[in-house]
Amino acid sequence: MRIGDVARRSGVSARMLRHYESLGLVRPTGRTGSGYREYSGEDIRRIFHIESLRSLGLSLREVGSALDDPGFAPAELVEDLVRGTRERIAAETALLTRLLRIGAAEPADWEEVLQIVGLLHGLGSESAGRRQRAALSSGEESAVPVEALVEAALTETDPHVAGALRWALAQPGGGAALPLLAEGLRSPTAEVRERAVEALAEITGDEATALLHEALGDTDPVVRGHAAVALGARGADEAVPALVDMVVAATNDVDAADVLAALAARPGRADGIAAGLVARLAAAGDDPAVRRRLAQALADIPGDTASRALESLARDEDRAVALTATYVRSLRERA
Repeated sequence: MRIGDVARRSGVSARMLRHYESLGLVRPTGRTGSGYREYSGEDIRRIFHIESLRSLGLSLREVGSALDDPGFAPAELVEDLVRGTRERIAAETALLTRLLRIGAAEPADWEEVLQIVGLLHGLGSESAGRRQRAALSSGEESAVPVEALVEAALTETDPHVAGALRWALAQPGGGAALPLLAEGLRSPTAEVRERAVEALAEITGDEATALLHEALGDTDPVVRGHAAVALGARGADEAVPALVDMVVAATNDVDAADVLAALAARPGRADGIAAGLVARLAAAGDDPAVRRRLAQALADIPGDTASRALESLARDEDRAVALTATYVRSLRERA
């Protein structure tokens, strides 16, 4: 079969067949009387083998090795191809994500496109300072897509950068971030859920508050604690049990005590909050550190229930607990 017939039947151009021949990948077994290349059935099968291997991403050099080297290890090469393909897919996915985000921002001109690209690069920089500057400038130079801000906020480990990202998300129009932060709340990773709660804490409105209520039932105590502090600051009584738990467990107990005091200052709430703290005294058993923290938390809770509990704690067998309660009582008497 001559080269033109092979090209038509195989779909491989005559020019490519000549290239294969120049590389030694295919050697026509004969020539016609007129000197034309003559391909045998075996030659054609080899051409199809070459095309099959090329379709897997092999280079022509690798194709030659695969076909002619008896010691060729296909498993190792396939593993390399899988790794390279995954890297290309990751790179293409990242590019697609960036393009979608730029499109979502609806840039008015190429200058704005370049500004958005610059900010996106800034958010992904290895430099914490550059990430922070990108977050802080996100509402000034050009609108950074909210998806990029939320993704950055849910993965950021530097506290200063994280604060800047939360600030950016809480700017007017921050409601667009809520569905994405809700997804963060359902992440299997506790650290991601914690960052989602911290971001929600800085966004006002009923929808953000509802998501914080959802986080109040989280299995992770740190996530629950952040949600409780945020909800307590918004006046939600449902946060009280979790705040009391934080005092007992010494998990951000100072902030928890401050929020309990603020809630107790509202009409009709003081005795109920004090009762919740007092109930934990009995459960504290022989742990004086817990009783001391409870005494400190009772310090700013007004009302008779808190006063009676502090009077009892002033006679505690542990000297540190007794001194704490005595000091707290003296402050209350002066107030």
